[in-house]
Amino acid sequence: MRTRTARWGLSAVLVAAGLALTACNPDGSVTATVSSSHAPDATPPTAGGDATPPTAGSGSSDAHHTTAPAATAKAASPVRTQTLADGSKAEIYELGAQHYLAKVVHSGQVFVTLETNQHDAGIDANDMFIVLTLDGQVHSWMGGGHQGPGTFNLPGGWTAKVTKIGDLRYRAQILGNQGEVDATLETNQHDVGLDANAVYIVLSNGGVISAHE
Repeated sequence: MRTRTARWGLSAVLVAAGLALTACNPDGSVTATVSSSHAPDATPPTAGGDATPPTAGSGSSDAHHTTAPAATAKAASPVRTQTLADGSKAEIYELGAQHYLAKVVHSGQVFVTLETNQHDAGIDANDMFIVLTLDGQVHSWMGGGHQGPGTFNLPGGWTAKVTKIGDLRYRAQILGNQGEVDATLETNQHDVGLDANAVYIVLSNGGVISAHE
């Protein structure tokens, strides 16, 4: 398995939910609540000592839901447009450092938006899974979801242990090849997306987890 540089990022939507977030510095290091032991074939960053795994939430499993970002008006034109797995288009806007907005457009209409602001974003849009990373990259794929609760093998040597913790609230512990918890994703009525060493993971608020390498 190839070695990758670990970079963890989580959706900014948790800020609105009033939940604790993990901050990522521009150099990819983690400043709080993330801690990782050893990801498969990579060493995740630390922040001057031990910390706890990251927690995140973003998006919505409703394909017509939009997470309307306050900074949308600042984006005059997209830096690029990308075709997604289902044939729709993603317009990517750069709003600032590690701050990107992606508008998913189908038949001329915006039907979902994702925004990063120091944290990755992800969504399950009718079985098309999308992750928007801190550096403005969009990754999409169709299907491959596992319905939690349960324990599932993911690409890249990861294992996901999904548990239900409430109404539209699921938690996925992302386990490395030694069984250690390297990241934690948690929904709170919003989907979550994560870039785990170039393996892209989405956990929906209905407990469906899917990953793509």
